[in-house]
Amino acid sequence: MNPSFIVTKEHRRFTEFANVVRKEHTIGICFGDAGVGKTISARRYASWDLFEPHISAYGPIGVDTKQAAAANKARTVFYTPEVLCRPRTLATDIEHLSYSINTYIRKHAEFRAETHETPRQRKPISTTELIIIDESERLTPNAIEILRDHHDRTRTAIILIGMPGIDQQFRHYPQLYSRLGFAHHYRTLASEELLFVLDRQWKHLGQTLNPDDFTDAQAVAAIERITRGNFRLLERLFPQIKRVLAINELETITDDVIEAAASVLVIGN
Repeated sequence: MNPSFIVTKEHRRFTEFANVVRKEHTIGICFGDAGVGKTISARRYASWDLFEPHISAYGPIGVDTKQAAAANKARTVFYTPEVLCRPRTLATDIEHLSYSINTYIRKHAEFRAETHETPRQRKPISTTELIIIDESERLTPNAIEILRDHHDRTRTAIILIGMPGIDQQFRHYPQLYSRLGFAHHYRTLASEELLFVLDRQWKHLGQTLNPDDFTDAQAVAAIERITRGNFRLLERLFPQIKRVLAINELETITDDVIEAAASVLVIGN
């Protein structure tokens, strides 16, 4: 898990959305502008920062109690298809990742049985309940059909993540579209949430943010104007702010510092 992860309102909304899709065994769509935090939230929900390095290196072998417990809670596979998505590769990868997560879940049941439960108390072991597909615009018609078939045969829930308009794209696949249960629009940070995030960033730089201070208020306004609440832009901006402060031997974050930091970034419309 990323200890610096900030739980925003949008992340909580995504978690609620994912829980409903998973509970109802349906297919959901999550869409939002680039950089708003869709992928970060999905990886957090699936505990993928914990699983991915282990699966890549060892597969389902040698799972520890922490990984097993996280897998049992999430029961989720996170997958990003290749740019030129090949259906056979997609099917193989999903099968491999699901097998690994299922193994982690079984290990969790074994760990609990060894420490807490008698054989009569043991419950049926759950398996993977949700597959999250990031960058789902990359899916070809055949890949989409494979996912739909997998959903029909296993009742595994699926979330497709993409840019705004992806819901209209899937209208061209009526068999998939008829199975869509929920849609979630992942939005940028609102002003109050932006202040909360900036307060954390100020502290990381050894400073205290005071919105009532004129200099800090100007700085916040400059950041809000430049990033428009985009989470990824915030993450890119603050290393540059730290660099500008260090180069110029400054201690205060001002709007001039922020403008200088933003000048080296490529920021779209």
